[in-house]
Amino acid sequence: MTDRDAARRRTGTGAPAPDGFDRGLIAPMLIGSVLNPVNSSMIAVALVPIGIAFGAPPAETAWLVSALYLATAVGQPVVGRLVDMFGPRTLYLIGTGLVGVAGLLGALAPSLGALIGARVLLGFGTSAAYPAAMQLIRRENERTGKDSPAAVLTALAVANQTVAVVGPALGGLLIGLGGWRAVFTVNVPLSAACLVLGALRLPRTRPGAADRARGVDLPGMALFAVTLVALMLFLMAPRPDRWYLPVLAVLAGAGFAARELRVQGPFVDLRVLGGNVPLLITYLRQLLAYTTSYAFLYGFTQWLEQGRGLSPGTAGLVLLPLSASALAVSALTGRSEAPRSKLLVGSAVQVAVCAGLLAAGAGTPLWALLAASAVMGVPQGLIGLATQNALYRQAEPARIASAAGLLRTFSYLGALGASAATAAFFPHRADTPGLHELALFMLAGSALLLAITLPDRSLSALTPSRKART
Repeated sequence: MTDRDAARRRTGTGAPAPDGFDRGLIAPMLIGSVLNPVNSSMIAVALVPIGIAFGAPPAETAWLVSALYLATAVGQPVVGRLVDMFGPRTLYLIGTGLVGVAGLLGALAPSLGALIGARVLLGFGTSAAYPAAMQLIRRENERTGKDSPAAVLTALAVANQTVAVVGPALGGLLIGLGGWRAVFTVNVPLSAACLVLGALRLPRTRPGAADRARGVDLPGMALFAVTLVALMLFLMAPRPDRWYLPVLAVLAGAGFAARELRVQGPFVDLRVLGGNVPLLITYLRQLLAYTTSYAFLYGFTQWLEQGRGLSPGTAGLVLLPLSASALAVSALTGRSEAPRSKLLVGSAVQVAVCAGLLAAGAGTPLWALLAASAVMGVPQGLIGLATQNALYRQAEPARIASAAGLLRTFSYLGALGASAATAAFFPHRADTPGLHELALFMLAGSALLLAITLPDRSLSALTPSRKART
């Protein structure tokens, strides 16, 4: 079935779909893509009641967060590759169906271990929608001949940012209504909505003959998973007695590279990826940007409470301008791709905020803290959009879903790196000297981001001309 035939079926009229982007795809794409951020953020307010319910200390309930990170970091590129091979519809339906199953298992979990297992399943289930959405956008632009996906890409980014912001509040509301198990139960109606919309609106596709002949590179996926999980486990708690984890990551990574370079139909085509230097730099930018972003989120928040002496509620209010400005910047600049200018402005603002944190102390007035939070939202609204738009242009079209999954993986690596840095600079408590050391760490990463973006003129060529958009 061709894309045009699929478009006719989606209209339900037998007539060709309009030449513009098929708006029937937007609802399943947006709802599916927010499953991951809503589950990542809601759990924050459920950790304490879950710990009380199972008599588990914070060190154990923290695995509810880590389990989702690990599963999603591995699952995004793996499922993305399957989307590239077999089409978005099948993987979208399987993934969002797993979300509903995980929600039921979590709601009925008799132990913390079972609850962690549900979170792992939830991580894999939420890994399908974003790569599927990126491929659907690519296919629609090829069908219509209009190479301007900025509005749809912006909608994805804004939806994810909004849900991440409201997630803790939604989680608190659900816990108040039905206890902590409601945080898992809510996935059931969300999954059902995705299944209905996906079944009705997503096009059916068949894998190509070449994909069927090559098959799925299961050994490559397994070696990739071992490499990434070993690395992430070490980053979560880097200690000398865990030396075997980076060693295992290196050995598995070497085996992964050796296999991918010689096998037909590799999971990650290292020959193509190695020759696509702009895409590799985009992944590096994602890692640097999100390391700084999460280090600010984790470290600055802890310092507000322990170093500055604010209550948890007040510290949370100080972070509200960050979310508000990030959403506003994304919405205002989203229709213009312009990845280079967004990256330059975003990285420069990050440098300025990190430098400003060097002057922060116990006597810093509240208005200055609010201003720092608001300004830090600017790069969050710019850089995420810029790297997403750059990847869309730089990735091989046949592997757009797996490339998008890898982009998310580098975000999670940045989050874990930021968590490790925060623990290192705040060994006992989040005091002001520790904040200044963390600020220098963030400043170095932001300066490197600016340094690798400033001379990169290839980014300017990624913005389509007005003629290409029409």
